[in-house]
Amino acid sequence: MAVYCSAKDRIPEEYLAFGDVLGKWIAEAGHTLVYGGATGGLMTRVSNAAKACGGTVEGVIPQRIIQAKRMADNCDTLYVVNNMCERKQQMKELADCFVCLPGSYGTLDEMMDVVASGTVDEHRKPCFILNYQGFYEGLKLQVAHMRKLSFLPQEEQYAPRFVDTIEELIKMLDRCAVGC
Repeated sequence: MAVYCSAKDRIPEEYLAFGDVLGKWIAEAGHTLVYGGATGGLMTRVSNAAKACGGTVEGVIPQRIIQAKRMADNCDTLYVVNNMCERKQQMKELADCFVCLPGSYGTLDEMMDVVASGTVDEHRKPCFILNYQGFYEGLKLQVAHMRKLSFLPQEEQYAPRFVDTIEELIKMLDRCAVGC
């Protein structure tokens, strides 16, 4: 399960806490965490929680992040890639589904890469976006606007699923484990 999220430490604690909850669930449900392999913010919280609960953690990290001395030390497997494009591709290949927590440009880039590749049938792996307190409401509005103007079909073959709470996210992931 690939998790895309913020690597920033100075975000509100309530957002960081999602990492603890999701990481614990991933481990206890017997899934493997696939994430960016870097330190900071939600990335650290998800991976530390998964590891602390006996989960398997796989990181995919670009050379540039290693050079910045931000490589995580808690990965069971760490894949080193040349750049962010290779990171996205490797993570898509390793994952069986995608979870997008709140984040910044990198998270949006990874999310849109997953969605775009799903729309052209490169994969059929589900993608869930945690829209906690409307974090991604602007994105939902943009999607509705694109659909209204027929840039997106009314019925998409592949689309991310927005959820509003970490509890709703975990319930959807539980359902997915038995066949989405």
